Order: sequence, then C-alpha cells, then structure tokens
Amino acid sequence: MFNYSAHPELLKDRVILVTGAGRGIGAAAARTYAAHGATVVLLGKTESNLALIYDEINAAGHPQPVVIPFDLETALPPQYASLAAMIEAQFGHLDGLLHNASIIGPRTPIEAISGEHFMQVMHVNVNATFMLTTTLLPLLKQSADASVVFTSSSVGRKGRACWGAYAVSKFATEGLMQTLADELGSGANVRANSINPGGTRTEMRAQAYPAENPLNNPTPEEIMPIYLYLMGPDSAGTNGQALDAQKK
Repeated sequence: MFNYSAHPELLKDRVILVTGAGRGIGAAAARTYAAHGATVVLLGKTESNLALIYDEINAAGHPQPVVIPFDLETALPPQYASLAAMIEAQFGHLDGLLHNASIIGPRTPIEAISGEHFMQVMHVNVNATFMLTTTLLPLLKQSADASVVFTSSSVGRKGRACWGAYAVSKFATEGLMQTLADELGSGANVRANSINPGGTRTEMRAQAYPAENPLNNPTPEEIMPIYLYLMGPDSAGTNGQALDAQKK
C-alpha cells in the first residue's frame, strides 16, 4: 500500500466534494475525510445511499456533511452552475474535489461496443468530470491549498483487450489531469493528480471480475492513505502525478 500516516486533524476546516460518495471507494473516502476533520459534500445519484453515509458520519461525531443528489449522466450545464452556486453560498470556497464516480460499460471488444454505450461511458467518466472540474475551479482557486484528484485505472495507462470504452475514458481522464496540472503550474494553490486504486473490494470490481475471490483484494478503507495524502497539505507541490494506491 501507499505508505503514508495522516495526522488526525489533517483536513480540519477543509471542504471536500466527493463524487460517487454513496458506496465503495467514494463512501470510504467520504468517511475518511470526515474522520480527519473535513466537511464533506456527498455527491451521487442515489439519495438513499448518500443518506446512509451522512448518518454514519454524523453518528461518529464528525463535521456535518452535505448531501447533494446529482446524476452525472443526465446533468446539464445549468445544473452544474447551480451546484457551484450552492457550494459558494454555503462555504465560499472548495478545498478538495475527488472525482470518484465512473461506470464500466460493456466489457467487450471495441468492434462490438455500440455507439450508445461508448458515448454513455465517455459522458459519465470524461465529459461530466470536465464539467464538474471547470465549473468548480473558481471555488477551488478561492482556497489557500486545494487539490483535485482524478480516479484512473491500470487500463487507463496501458490499454487492454475488452476494456474498450472504460479504458479509453481513463486514458482521457489522465490527459485531462495532465493538461489541467500543466496549466495550473507548480507552486499554484490548486494541484491536480490521479490515483489508480488497483483491485479493490467493491461492487464495480465484482462486476468486472465476477469469478474473482473478493477477499484477495483490499477493502476501500485499506487504500485510503493515498487519498488522504493528496487531499492534505503534505502533498503541496505534488502536481500532475499519476499515482498508485497499491504497490505493484
């Protein structure tokens, strides 16, 4: 695992938005950020899942989170603008943005993927990520130390057969991260990096590898050190890096 030990109040007084916060890695990140002092904005399409994470964070006595139901597949530009306005009105700035939500789509050869499925995956994994990033960037720039973390994949760094649309979307995610990081530059108050979580015990992993024994993979909670590192002040100056949650 990524070797990092976080101070208990690493994220005190920070406001961090997590997409796909209702389950899996997103839920683990939300709980972990809250446990280290952050006010977490829980964004996802299933309000009941977000409510469960909200209740868990509240029950643990951490800063009260905010629930925002938001469907990345159907959201239009005015909805992104409304989201930014809501965050600005409540907090005035944003200190962190974790792009965790994504979909796999059909795992078939490229020649067998329908245009509809390809565009659906690219829209959720790339277009929505772009829209959220650009819409929230002014709020991130209001922070003294902000971090944007993109979720990548091993198949977004080296293409692999039958990962089609998902692999292409993760290559695009890496490109978006690198371009943004280069534009922000070193020494800026906003940085951008990507994380490859690796095989993790989630529903998405089970969907991709139905024959795999899930107990062979770490839980989302076990890969949180890198998520904490990139959201906290210790990673200031780390920009444009493609990092791995698990050592290879």
